[in-house]
Amino acid sequence: MVVSIFDFFSIGIGPSSSHTVGPMRAARSFILALDRKKVIYEVHSIRVELFGSLAMTGEGHGTDRAVLLGLEGYAPEQVDPCRVDGILERIYTSHSLRLLGKTVTPFDVKKDLLFRKGKTLPFHSNAMRLTAKNRKGEKCHEAIFYSVGGGFIIAHEDIHKNETAALVPFPYSTGEELLGLCKLTGKTIDGIVLENEKVWRSEEAIRTGLLQRWHIMQGAVKRGCEREGFLPGGLNVRRRAPQIYRDLLERRGELEKDPTHFMDWTSLFAIAVNEENASYGRIVTAPTNGAAGIIPAVLHYVQNFTPHYSEDNVIRFLLTAGGICQLFKKNASISGAEVGCQGEVGVACSLAAAGLAAIMGGTPEQVENAAEIGIEHNLGLTCDPVAGLVQIPCIERNTMGAIKAINAAKLSLLGDGTHSITLDEAIRSMHEIGLDMKSKYKETSEGGLATVVHKDRIRERQLLSLIPVTLPQC
Repeated sequence: MVVSIFDFFSIGIGPSSSHTVGPMRAARSFILALDRKKVIYEVHSIRVELFGSLAMTGEGHGTDRAVLLGLEGYAPEQVDPCRVDGILERIYTSHSLRLLGKTVTPFDVKKDLLFRKGKTLPFHSNAMRLTAKNRKGEKCHEAIFYSVGGGFIIAHEDIHKNETAALVPFPYSTGEELLGLCKLTGKTIDGIVLENEKVWRSEEAIRTGLLQRWHIMQGAVKRGCEREGFLPGGLNVRRRAPQIYRDLLERRGELEKDPTHFMDWTSLFAIAVNEENASYGRIVTAPTNGAAGIIPAVLHYVQNFTPHYSEDNVIRFLLTAGGICQLFKKNASISGAEVGCQGEVGVACSLAAAGLAAIMGGTPEQVENAAEIGIEHNLGLTCDPVAGLVQIPCIERNTMGAIKAINAAKLSLLGDGTHSITLDEAIRSMHEIGLDMKSKYKETSEGGLATVVHKDRIRERQLLSLIPVTLPQC
């Protein structure tokens, strides 16, 4: 099934597409269903149960915050990050929810929002069940949703529905088919994707929407370079981007003599975005929140260190990246809970490499090669966030993904596009590795780096932490 690239590059808030954006959309969908069934005014109680990875690391990922916002009717792309804390404080103190702003129902967060740790539901590890009852205790509505990565959600009743391919002019399911279309039509990958995208919106709307996302990415970098303090969650992780930014400015003359100084700036751009993400700020899923810094960092690299920057090339970059993301979404996964961080940072690295190769003049074959190199050298990457927070190692991991993407693009342009391993084969390998990977390495914080720091030590730091955190400011 062809998906609009605007679903891959959606506007949301941090810190996680699967644990924040997806659950918010699911909770909102549940409330909208109550409204459609005309039972919203009968609701006297709501219970939310989180399973699998949502239960294990949901608190650190802001899942509880997201669910509450969704139940009130807020959407990730619309809610103002500056208002979130006020909304949540009102819910906690009043022990009630304003469903779509239409009616108030009792809701005790501690009793009615349950983390079912150690329990899973079929189909996907990121599952949530929502139940609404009336004053008699009778069910008004019940639904199960799965948050399958990148902010995408699937209702339980839809998991066995046959996917209907969108009536796009150039459908493709594999990299081989995509390259075949390019040869047949003489179009580039971004040209193919653009024609398909016109099924949903006009070319002008596509351009406007993609530039809007680029401006949000720029805003995330700017805010990340300005905001001091510590990240929320109690690990006392200091926001590093402002100091790195000042240091790079002060040493600009010295650094310009070093041909690799672009790496320092690229790392800064990625850190700035992901520190904003970790602080519940406004970002663009690209294609997930946990990997949201890679594409903005590479685009800022293009803007500041290459002759290839233009708004047209930003659009071409994102169209190319979105076209490649279709392949990962269809044939593997972009969910850390399903395949580990290879499905997040690995995929984002692949997309950024493809986009960069395209605007640097690469042929479709070279672009596909760049994407293959980007994912090949992230295979097996685990998702093991310390304390369930999208901070360690997630923030630095985005810097590595951005640098790898630049290297992959440049490496692909040194050849003619022929290579031993195809993108399809690399994606298939990623999927198989994800299936074989133990659940403790898939966003549960039960293995890997997440267990290097002893749980007692983490808890002690969280309990003793009196350092104020930096949250989005108006």
